[in-house]
Amino acid sequence: MIALISDIKPFYSILLRRLLTLLTLTCLLVSTQALAAPILILGDSLSASYGIDEDKGWVNLLRAKLPEHEIINGSVSGETTAGGLRRLPALLESGKPKLVLIELGGNDGLRGFTAQQLKENLTKIIILVKETHAKVLLSEVMVPPNYGPRYAQMFADVYNQLAKEHEITLMPFFMKDIAIYPELMQRDRIHPNAQAQMQIADFVQPWVTQILE
Repeated sequence: MIALISDIKPFYSILLRRLLTLLTLTCLLVSTQALAAPILILGDSLSASYGIDEDKGWVNLLRAKLPEHEIINGSVSGETTAGGLRRLPALLESGKPKLVLIELGGNDGLRGFTAQQLKENLTKIIILVKETHAKVLLSEVMVPPNYGPRYAQMFADVYNQLAKEHEITLMPFFMKDIAIYPELMQRDRIHPNAQAQMQIADFVQPWVTQILE
């Protein structure tokens, strides 16, 4: 009987070690999956590195700051909310993002689209994202002051309304503290230059990190 017991003890010791190893591997896998949540940036030229090398754009710089995440840049120069809405289903299907940062609306304003059109398209975008159980980070977008205070206010109100109605996070417009400095802007006075890109990445990072926690 003593011999049998002595044989059993090593068996249970080996089994316990294997179970602990399996548990550790499982925890590491779950942790890695949680950290590696894909992020989709759905934006326009402000996020598409317009006028500068793509590797110097803020989205690529954000990749370097968040190496544990896959960051998919679904931004297209000149994109409107309607265009983003059309492209979104394919981006959601291929990228399977866990967070979608929506930076759209500037071109709607430049083309004089109504605030109602802006809100309807952004609403549809938000609903599509939420249907995939991904989180939404909505970036505020502002139009130039020469469009008039009334239109600018109606435009800004849309983003605040959507954030409240859909209970999503609203990130302040990252161009607000950049557009006032000519040395950070390209010649068109609309797009940030290469010097401004790290400032944008630094601004966006905590918002992304916070919403993924």
